[in-house]
Amino acid sequence: MSTNLLEINGLCVKVGEKEILKGIDLSIAQGETHVIMGPNGAGKSTLGHTLLANPKYEVTAGTIFFDGRDVTAETTDKRAKSGIFMTFQDPIPVAGITLGGFTKNALEQKTGKRIKMWDFKKSMKHALELLNMNEAYTERDLNVGFSGGEKKKAEIFQLLMLNPKLAILDETDSGLDVDAVKTVSNGIQEFQKNGGTLLIITHSTRILDALNVDKTHILANGKIIHTGDRSLVDEVNENGFESFINE
Repeated sequence: MSTNLLEINGLCVKVGEKEILKGIDLSIAQGETHVIMGPNGAGKSTLGHTLLANPKYEVTAGTIFFDGRDVTAETTDKRAKSGIFMTFQDPIPVAGITLGGFTKNALEQKTGKRIKMWDFKKSMKHALELLNMNEAYTERDLNVGFSGGEKKKAEIFQLLMLNPKLAILDETDSGLDVDAVKTVSNGIQEFQKNGGTLLIITHSTRILDALNVDKTHILANGKIIHTGDRSLVDEVNENGFESFINE
């Protein structure tokens, strides 16, 4: 049995009739931060959606082990309850349920226990302060009328409140200005400090500036073609992906 929190072996995934991932091997230990980079269309977001069992993405080969269990055939809700969390490039608006209500319900689903509103409000105070969010945000319908920056802050608020075992961040800094990137990074740093495990999927690298990175992987044409440490991010920024793809 693997001692890694996440263990992916020979993962192949298709959408419709098109094969997107063509044999992904990836191991992430508890508390590590891994970065997936690559050109557009490489399969980065497909990997994230597959790890959260989006039914649009069909696993045709390989296995996914999480926290010592084979979760390859498990549904999204089971994986989420077991501790997998994911942010999205463009979070969808959900009318009729507030950010606070959604987060409180998710916490209750995760723990299997009812949470008193007073206790919930006490526990969210630190997260709101860290992200420069007024408590009024939590009374607004989830992502309805939120700006791009507000949507991303709302997701990191959920991350801090739920404190999952593994957080998959898909293009979290997409469309954010400099100040918003800094604020979101503060929340991600807090998650790191508390021992959180991260898989950061990104095309840009702004969000990585203030984060500790253990390993960086380049994904191209459905395969991980190169793995390195934090310095690989700088290499990509300087030289692009082409030199790695043509190796």
